[in-house]
Amino acid sequence: MSRAWQIVALAFVISGCGYALAGKGGSLPANIKKIGVPAFQNQSTTPELDRLITEAVRLELQKRGKYSVVPETDNVDAVLTGSIQSVTPIARAFTAAQQVSSYAVTVVAKAEFKETASNTITFSDTIRVTDEYEVVGGVAGGDLATVFTQDRNALGRLAKAFAASLVQTLLEKF
Repeated sequence: MSRAWQIVALAFVISGCGYALAGKGGSLPANIKKIGVPAFQNQSTTPELDRLITEAVRLELQKRGKYSVVPETDNVDAVLTGSIQSVTPIARAFTAAQQVSSYAVTVVAKAEFKETASNTITFSDTIRVTDEYEVVGGVAGGDLATVFTQDRNALGRLAKAFAASLVQTLLEKF
């Protein structure tokens, strides 16, 4: 292949084919500048997760740099609400004494995004996030409280993973 064709082929590869997937905008409509994110409801048996997820979702939206995020639902362009439905541990590994040494923990929550000017729900979905946790010394049965007590950062990591997934899913909608 001649040098000219190699350059043309390289330019084609670098520029891409010009097509994009629908719904991959990565940002909300231009009229949405201020988003209200009230506290998520917690229907799970894991205390404090609602507070941690709410804070993580607010921070994740703020990291995008385009939006003002507030806890109120008045005088905003849109409202993002959520409800934590469940937190489910699944034992993944056991010690020789048959104690759990590793869990996969799944959080399931419903989220809804509503544009306030039109009172239109533009996003409604159930989000599932799973993360792995090692247990020092092993625990008997499904004692998730022990996992979160041993690893104080575990709930925070779970909340951040959930927030990243929710915000990414929301932005991909537009």
